[in-house]
Amino acid sequence: MCVKRQRDPIPGLSLCKRFAPDPGLDQRLTVVRTWGNQRLEEADPELSEIMDKERQRQYLGIELIASENYVCRSVMEAVGSHLTNKYSEGMPGVRYYTGNHYIDQIETLCQERALAAFDLYSQKWGVNVQPYSWHMSHGCYIPSGKKVSAASIFFESFPYKVNPEIGFIDYNKIEEKVLDYQPKILICGGSSYPREWDYARFRQIADRCGAVLMCDMAHIGGLVAAKECASPFDFCDIVTSTTHKSLRGPRGALKQVATPEFKAYIQQVKKNAQALASALLRKHCKLVTGGTDNHLLLWDLSTLGIIGKCYEKVCEMCHITLNKTAIFGDNGVISPGGVRIGTPTMTSRGCLEFYFEIIADFLYTAAEITSSVQRDHGKSQKEFIKGLNINKDVIDLRIRVETFAAQFAMPGYDS
Repeated sequence: MCVKRQRDPIPGLSLCKRFAPDPGLDQRLTVVRTWGNQRLEEADPELSEIMDKERQRQYLGIELIASENYVCRSVMEAVGSHLTNKYSEGMPGVRYYTGNHYIDQIETLCQERALAAFDLYSQKWGVNVQPYSWHMSHGCYIPSGKKVSAASIFFESFPYKVNPEIGFIDYNKIEEKVLDYQPKILICGGSSYPREWDYARFRQIADRCGAVLMCDMAHIGGLVAAKECASPFDFCDIVTSTTHKSLRGPRGALKQVATPEFKAYIQQVKKNAQALASALLRKHCKLVTGGTDNHLLLWDLSTLGIIGKCYEKVCEMCHITLNKTAIFGDNGVISPGGVRIGTPTMTSRGCLEFYFEIIADFLYTAAEITSSVQRDHGKSQKEFIKGLNINKDVIDLRIRVETFAAQFAMPGYDS
């Protein structure tokens, strides 16, 4: 007969025979499990505080950067989900790692939605929804083939320009340069052009030299999906886009753009841009091309005697965010003479046309402050900021802006 003493098992754990029970085991299990389930304010209070400040900045400010937008609550839920835990190198069905069958389904669904969003068919169009690498060795993101980009090692680029008198694209000049330059690829699309693109004309020009025609519709992708501007797909060989900006996603979202609600949203974006342009024109402001056909407008500040970087700084201190931009005739982008203003972000918060007329008043007041401080303290950034810090009009405008912005909830938050 053999008698074996029974030991009390540790709940939820099967121990190896060679090891005695660890009296501190429960405590160690608790530590590991608790650490992985901490909320951000507990795990990293410093970062949480900064994030809260950024949320407050967005809530109390007027966001007019044309390439920015607010995502919806459902988008934030997807971005902050358990999907972030999975490696998924490769393409659907041929991943490097296992366990990707649901990731494959998601990527395939995204491909299908990308085609559906722009009324395309898989028989004619291939679609890649994976983001490209931001490795410097892959060229990074620098427009116009600048020498600081690694892309300049492998590719020679040549820019084309707008008509200096009216600010519209000069297609005849483009054709002359293309026939002289004989490029392998002709690229259309831009981040600071407020008018429609003539893709049919680009197609004609590309065909004359046998070039591939590529369109980057990053800024106007939402307008294309909502059929509120011309589509490049009928004429271009390759079309690229981000999925944020006017598409209103994070770095990947296409389901919402196929809905009637999104079309109504984009229509309001355009109405708001036209209302803002009209309000500024009534104040005798100079807009490049005289207006806008899409979601953005370019304000030439030279007639007011102020420069873009000074105006941008005034707006930022008054809790209005927009960005300086070079306009035709500027000597480079270091000290541009204009600003780019977009309407998607504040439209996402519920602003309609009459609200953008109020925003136009804020923008013009900021221009008057810029002119005053620039006149008294000069254009030097150091002296200009010193003058801003003692300017009472900045404080007054900031209070008015915050009071205005606080009327509109941020998408994704209850208040």
